[in-house]
Amino acid sequence: MAQHLDLGRKGESLAKAHLENSGYEILDENWTHGKLEVDLIAYKNKVIIFTEVKTRTGNGFGEPEDFVDRRKQRLLAEAADEYLYLMNHQGEVRFDIISVLFDQKNNFVLKHIEDAFWPDAT
Repeated sequence: MAQHLDLGRKGESLAKAHLENSGYEILDENWTHGKLEVDLIAYKNKVIIFTEVKTRTGNGFGEPEDFVDRRKQRLLAEAADEYLYLMNHQGEVRFDIISVLFDQKNNFVLKHIEDAFWPDAT
């Protein structure tokens, strides 16, 4: 398997554990709708949280969360719309980013950014 895919899976596993340890219920992992994907969908305090996980081994080109650009936000929102429709969820939603930054010794820093963005309606 490609090394970047292994790294991504490792980051997602750490993010999932972080959410669970913080009292979130994981509803879905790697949920797909067509070509759209949401890394983690969680639930806490009657809010569905759509979570994008970004994992990197360095920040020379920016922090991991910097890679959730407008295009990615729109894609997440589109996937979220479909998920909410299928689940008939009428309550609150939130979009979070969890960034995982590894160093050369395999130590990591995990940053959970709640309410990281709200996709444009356009």
